[in-house]
Amino acid sequence: MDALRSPDSRQLPTSPGLSWGSHLGAMLRLGLPLVGVQLAQMSINVTDTVMIGWLGPKPLAAAVLATQGFFLFWMFGAGFAQAVMPVAANAAGRGDIRGVRRSVRMGLWVILAYAALAMVPLWHMDAILLALGQDAEIAALAGTFMRVLQWSMFPALAIVGLRSYLSVLDRAHVVLVITLIGALINALADYLLIFGHFGLPALGMQGAAIASLATNIAMCAILIIYTALSPGLKRYELYVRFWRPDWPAFVEVLRLGWPISTTIIAEVGLFAAASVMMGWLGAIALAAHGIALQLASIAFMVPLGLSNAATVLVGRAHGAEDWARLGRAAHTGLALAAVIAVLGALLFFLAPTALIALYIDRGNPDAAAVLAVGIPLLAVAAAFQIFDAVQVMAAGLLRGLKDTRVPMLMAVFSYWAIGMPVAYVLGFTLHLGGPGIWTGLAAGLFVAALLMTWRFHRRVALGLTAA
Repeated sequence: MDALRSPDSRQLPTSPGLSWGSHLGAMLRLGLPLVGVQLAQMSINVTDTVMIGWLGPKPLAAAVLATQGFFLFWMFGAGFAQAVMPVAANAAGRGDIRGVRRSVRMGLWVILAYAALAMVPLWHMDAILLALGQDAEIAALAGTFMRVLQWSMFPALAIVGLRSYLSVLDRAHVVLVITLIGALINALADYLLIFGHFGLPALGMQGAAIASLATNIAMCAILIIYTALSPGLKRYELYVRFWRPDWPAFVEVLRLGWPISTTIIAEVGLFAAASVMMGWLGAIALAAHGIALQLASIAFMVPLGLSNAATVLVGRAHGAEDWARLGRAAHTGLALAAVIAVLGALLFFLAPTALIALYIDRGNPDAAAVLAVGIPLLAVAAAFQIFDAVQVMAAGLLRGLKDTRVPMLMAVFSYWAIGMPVAYVLGFTLHLGGPGIWTGLAAGLFVAALLMTWRFHRRVALGLTAA
């Protein structure tokens, strides 16, 4: 949708009106496709986990560790891609087409350079897992899996950068369609390569890794073709002289991106550390944790998508210095995220057995044990849905204001000074096991939600916006 005239008579997206209904409509128009993108992306991971889970608890436990490791590095890189969103949205709010192009182009530079650096630790994932006390057989399986999966880092991060670009320009629906295509490609490739259907070799876990790599390459290629050839995007000239550096824009993406990356990694790292601790409890506990974590992650995709929409809407209002619209967009986002989180929590409380059963073969002798461990974890996950939704929405609102450093410190404090110690003490000192570890996760999310929401509501007093 192109309705805001820039100074050179070309068009950029509009801001909503002042009514609450208009803000809700704008949030849903932009947010629902982004939620769909997150869910479609998650469906790729769910498909991998479900099909690998049919191979047994050990392959599932190894895939959980490898996938957690991959996403730990991917999410850090995604922070730089997400930094593109507030910078480009601010430029769009000012009607600055060149500013949009500069931020996106240099954002792609940053994330591709980061992906190259990430290859080294990912290649040695098995050694890292052994150093963290994981079972040698499971670590070896995870390392072999990672040596294929890691090459997905380049296209996967480029996808996030281009998604930020298209979201700012109200074209999130395009990303949704492409991601849905990717989910179908991945499901078919998993079915063919993991189990060896239609005459293809049964590659097991390696088949899932190859499927993920091929899917990410295909999605990235489609996005590049679309952003290069779409008539409505040609005026941005994103790939014209792509090799030419723009150091001020590069530095701005780095300046905003590393705190976003650190904020993301503080939370993702907490969950990855929880996976390591669950691994100390055995393969059954780790497999149950992986299932419960993925279910919680699916629910989290909804507020995450809405928070990205809130970043764009607040960023546009901030760029246009429209403080009334900024406030209403923020409160709409917080209320919507909380309502959706309550619905997700109810589902976890009411149907834990049915949800976990989707991931396991009930004929497997270990299935009952995985189910018994997983049900209490989902009960805790239901309890922290609201905290998680509010903290990610508040973080998105602050990013729209280009406020990233103090939220980073808040996140590190919440997750590592509160969440991690509570998880360890409850899980091992007080011998509560998995539910104790997950209660620590909930404690960290609660403190983060409290601190970040407080900071946004103090935005005027803190000098983040005018009165």
